[in-house]
Amino acid sequence: MAVEFQRVAPVLAVRNVAVALAHYRRLGFEGAAHGEAGAEDPDYGFLAWGSVTLHLARVPDLDPTTSTSACYLYVGDADALHAAWRVAGVEGRLMAPQDTPYGLREFAYLDPDNNLLRVGSPLPARSA
Repeated sequence: MAVEFQRVAPVLAVRNVAVALAHYRRLGFEGAAHGEAGAEDPDYGFLAWGSVTLHLARVPDLDPTTSTSACYLYVGDADALHAAWRVAGVEGRLMAPQDTPYGLREFAYLDPDNNLLRVGSPLPARSA
């Protein structure tokens, strides 16, 4: 098959796109709304950080306690990003970074709509 995938953009369900865009901007993402011009709560949103993109879809009756949206973000330094997000003081649940047996330093973040972002960077190679 000659099809080449170019990129992927996970779609996260949120109760209010405008609120979620503001939240993710405080974490360092750039964000834009899509929908009716001037709409107080747009239908859709786009987030970007460098070449990484996430989409936000409005689901007004979303129950955060049952949401199962998740994505994994690979970054250059998980500890540095964790520190920046901790300083941002945004709502949600930010878990401490830890080393994994599969060679990544990673942490998890649950946003206010219960979307799970797992974030990791490669552990430095150990010398024998």
